[in-house]
Amino acid sequence: MLRHRIALTVALSLVGLSVPAAVFAANDPDGDANAECGLYDCQVEVDVPGQPADGQAGGSADQSGDNGSSGGSKPEKGVVCVYKLADPQPPAGSLDWEGHEPGDGAVYEQTCGYWDVTGNTIVRMVWLAEPPAQDTVDTAVLAQRAVDSMTLLGPDIASPRAAGKYTVGVPLWMWVNQSATTYGPNTASASAGGITVTATAEVSKIVWSMGDGDTVTCKGPGTTYTRSEGMAQSPTCGHVYSKTSAGAQNTQFSVTATSTWTINWQGGGQTGQLTEVRQTNAQVAVGEVQVVR
Repeated sequence: MLRHRIALTVALSLVGLSVPAAVFAANDPDGDANAECGLYDCQVEVDVPGQPADGQAGGSADQSGDNGSSGGSKPEKGVVCVYKLADPQPPAGSLDWEGHEPGDGAVYEQTCGYWDVTGNTIVRMVWLAEPPAQDTVDTAVLAQRAVDSMTLLGPDIASPRAAGKYTVGVPLWMWVNQSATTYGPNTASASAGGITVTATAEVSKIVWSMGDGDTVTCKGPGTTYTRSEGMAQSPTCGHVYSKTSAGAQNTQFSVTATSTWTINWQGGGQTGQLTEVRQTNAQVAVGEVQVVR
């Protein structure tokens, strides 16, 4: 792991929501807790997972190359870094000049969001010979980050019930309970580099694999059965078994309900759509009516 010298801030938050540290302990090899340092001269070392160790090769193409700072590694894919000119600039002789003199380039505050690795935000001071080009914020990456924070789940099956007894030739009504995490709508946002993307997810369809070789596609959550419906078929989501589950494993059909989440997002002047798929399994016992003569 590469160790970075941190001059101002380390925060476990989103880019731009860092928490300043008043003064870090000096990098004293003797461990002197009373050592003092200035605003820019303090240094601590922070492990950044996914980065190569000092003196080692960078590994992937995304990690190799120069990002404009001396000895730095190019941020990993999915990491957004933004820069702000340090004002005031550090005094001559500060460690932040990395051996250079004031007027030879400038020192910047670099903020990187490592959400694909640790979920942390790293803020450090870097010397650059030329003003840096700000990284382009990938709004699609932010949209996926917002979706990942939603904890989208598979269908919350209300019917068929695990303890239910179902009969050949009798209509089976299927429906699901609705919540933000199992059906939607579910809304979340993610921010980086001054851009916020908001995504809204909702189940657009549920495909039921009934265990007898048949599948049923339902566009909604299904309709709740009531006794007054008698032997009627579900108007929105149902199935009629033509054979018993006696020959199935554990004498039950294995039913799988697969929900497709459709996510619409917008932000940074752009819009888009993502899709996520989740599954839930259930067991259904199907018998037949025995006629006694």
